[in-house]
Amino acid sequence: MIEYVDTHAHLYDEAFDGDFDSTIERIKGSGVIKCIFPAIDSTSFSRQISAGERCGDFVAQAMGLHPTSVGANWKDELDFALDCIGKVKCVAVGEIGVDGYWSKEFIQEQKEVFRVQLEEAYNRSLPVIIHAREATEEIFQVLDSLGKKVPQGVFHAFSGSYETYERIAKYGNFMVGIGGVVTYKNAGVAKSVERIPVERIVLETDSPYLTPVPFRGKRNESSYLVHIAEKIAQIKGISLEEVASATTSNAFEMFGL
Repeated sequence: MIEYVDTHAHLYDEAFDGDFDSTIERIKGSGVIKCIFPAIDSTSFSRQISAGERCGDFVAQAMGLHPTSVGANWKDELDFALDCIGKVKCVAVGEIGVDGYWSKEFIQEQKEVFRVQLEEAYNRSLPVIIHAREATEEIFQVLDSLGKKVPQGVFHAFSGSYETYERIAKYGNFMVGIGGVVTYKNAGVAKSVERIPVERIVLETDSPYLTPVPFRGKRNESSYLVHIAEKIAQIKGISLEEVASATTSNAFEMFGL
């Protein structure tokens, strides 16, 4: 069976409360051999840890504070996230970054929280999982402020141009996470994927969100990863096996799985 790694899945979300165990078994049966659970904030921490423990070695954890959870109590949330990074066995710091889509009210605080977590990741030699939604320039500003002390990592849910990818590549060992959006009709990221080396791509679902075609509109899950891989193979004119082999190897290398 072809093997895959889902580098970004929130399978601990309430959307899976009714059928979590059977969903995990279905995911394993689809060829997915590992899932990474990125963190959101303190309110979802217990669910994330509990779900991960139920899955054993099948799940690896990432700890951090999501940018959309940066609000009036951001200092407390950041302290909680930093404490988790130090205490929980995790393979990455994430999901961290800047989000200008939902609200720009705390955009400066988001940048500060992002910077602090990048520094924490660098000091602990951990990769990062970066959330950049309508905030590409803000992300680059923070990365620039770090000088040469930029950790390696993944730009999650990449949907940018090839030129944006080239800017990302200049920061060092970064990969892009490609998910369900690549399967959507007229998805601009398809042109980027055509040119980005498969050695720089990891697969992700962002479950339960961003469900790929042909299941768009339904709850997403990691077993749908194959549809993303198939689309990448089609775009790049290579075999599904090549996409799976490269992206799985990339994930193991990036996250030390």
